[in-house]
Amino acid sequence: MKRARHTIRQGSRTWTAQGGAVSRLVAVLAALILLAGVTAGLAQAEERILSYDSQIEVAADGTLTVTETIRAVAEGDLIKRGIYRDFPLTFTTDDGRTHRVGFQLVSVERDGEAEPSRTENIDGGIRIYTGDKDVFLSNGVHTFALTYTTDRQIRFFEDHDELYWNVTGTGWAFPIDEASATVLLPGGARPQALDVFTGAYGSRAKFARGSPAGNGATFRTTRPLGAQEGLTIVMSLKKGVIAPPSEAQLRAAWWQENMAAILAGIGLLVVAVYYGWIWRRAGRDPDGGVVVPRWDPPENASPALVNYIDNRGFADGGWTAISAAALNLAVTGRVVLEDLQNALVIAATGKKVSTEKLPTGEAALMRAVEGAGGRLVIDRENGPAVQKAGEAFRKAMESEHRGKYYKANIGAIIAGIALSVAFILAILVLGTLDDAGAAIVIVPVVIAVFVAIFIAVFGRSIRRRSSLAGRVAGIVVLSVFGFIGVTVFGGLIASIAFEAVETHQLPLLAGIGGIVLVNLVFLFLMGAPTPVGAKMSAHIAGLRQYLTLAEQERMNMAGAPTMSPGHYETLLPYAVALGVEKPWSKTFDAWLATAAAGAAAYTPVWYSGTGGNSGFGDRMGGFAGSMAGAMQSSLPPPPKSSSSGFSSGGGFSGGGGGGGGGGGW
Repeated sequence: MKRARHTIRQGSRTWTAQGGAVSRLVAVLAALILLAGVTAGLAQAEERILSYDSQIEVAADGTLTVTETIRAVAEGDLIKRGIYRDFPLTFTTDDGRTHRVGFQLVSVERDGEAEPSRTENIDGGIRIYTGDKDVFLSNGVHTFALTYTTDRQIRFFEDHDELYWNVTGTGWAFPIDEASATVLLPGGARPQALDVFTGAYGSRAKFARGSPAGNGATFRTTRPLGAQEGLTIVMSLKKGVIAPPSEAQLRAAWWQENMAAILAGIGLLVVAVYYGWIWRRAGRDPDGGVVVPRWDPPENASPALVNYIDNRGFADGGWTAISAAALNLAVTGRVVLEDLQNALVIAATGKKVSTEKLPTGEAALMRAVEGAGGRLVIDRENGPAVQKAGEAFRKAMESEHRGKYYKANIGAIIAGIALSVAFILAILVLGTLDDAGAAIVIVPVVIAVFVAIFIAVFGRSIRRRSSLAGRVAGIVVLSVFGFIGVTVFGGLIASIAFEAVETHQLPLLAGIGGIVLVNLVFLFLMGAPTPVGAKMSAHIAGLRQYLTLAEQERMNMAGAPTMSPGHYETLLPYAVALGVEKPWSKTFDAWLATAAAGAAAYTPVWYSGTGGNSGFGDRMGGFAGSMAGAMQSSLPPPPKSSSSGFSSGGGFSGGGGGGGGGGGW
């Protein structure tokens, strides 16, 4: 059987093929056409903006009414319920100053029908969401229309005015196939000159064209825009087309834009005046008299009370005061101190020494000794009992003496901090700050809180260390942490200061810094002794001078008692309370070396323990100074707590007013 032959004529040429070959060729062509169609369909299905058209009507007062019509392909990837549009609420002028613009959303539509919408504040702007969280869009092309008004977008120069408008913004998550804009001017005015820019922020590419059209102009891109690319238009206008803002409007705008700095300045003045006034009333130290060396303790002041007054409260949990109280009970014959190898024991003698009432702290300590069967053992095994004794001691002392000798004026400090916080909150709420401005307010406050806590904890701890080695170690630790703090916070502060200079917000930084500094200064100045406390403090300072004087200097003092075991024992608890037990004991040791044989063989009946080869004064100074440490080391460890952690020409694309970007949700 002969095969069929097909003849295809085209012009003067004739093509002839076998029937089977033609069928295969047709099938291949059909497959290619089908594949091309599928590919085109997939490309068409990519989420993108097909067209972005902006209609901009400029009013004579400079207000812009803008309708943005956005045709986008939704495929349920990023665009599920609708789109969002970010719009900046600030305008940066050529000199770097930031002005706030007005914005009001008029309407939102989708596919010609009214669409639900919501807004939220973002850094330096507002975000508009179209759609409902419970309603998902069908796949395909949807048309979104957003209408809004905005003002303060016109730039005024000496010889012309200008609309410099970022039509689409450079923050869109999708490519834009085509962008266009139409500008209508008031009163039949015509533009003097036009310019366009396209591309990413800062680009000077001009893949668009603009042309005058009646009382305005039209603009259109000449090639698609990629994601994060936009269209910016510039229109030069004759002076008088747009009425410049009045003096009243300029003043109102100036107040609005500088409200944060103004509130910071007012806050600094108010806080400083408040602290100065309250310090004069409650924070100034009363005159305690001239400090001169004194060899007698303040009248009716126990060693524990001397420690309490000198430290303006309890340092190191009050253990130094408890040690001084234990020593005073020992030298007065009520207890004996046993310095064992692994423990310290306070044992009651049972002797009726005196009918006088014991000072409050010593009475509390004696109750703890008697409650322990007459022997209070200070070691790790008996830590809970030691801790309970310390709590009872502090409670008794605070109950009797709190506020009598020193007033911290906490209420006045809290009022000053509350006043400062109120101004800072007012700045954040009323100051219309962007994230950079908010950082200028918040960062110095956070650093100040850290510094205040650091100084209060470490500085106070170093000041109250009894031994020279402890103070040196504390200073080393403070220096290391201080260096780290300066390194970390120094760079942060420098960055904040640079940001403040760049954004012309140096007055704001100065005001916030001033408020912070005033609080820090008066945090340490507001506490003051009472008149009684001031006199007691002067007496205590004189006693400290006497206890640290060299023997020769002490002998030159008129009326000073000569050194003796009794005199040494009487003042040793006070020396421990003031952290000067070592120089006082060394002075006694030097006296023993030159004393008569009987005195040189002195051994206290209230103390027993191993002494080694060192002199008696050295041994007693070391023991007395280490009592507080022994008590602290005996305490049970604090309960473990769960920790938690915590898991910023001359034109270009993206400049001018408008702009922003958007995406899907």
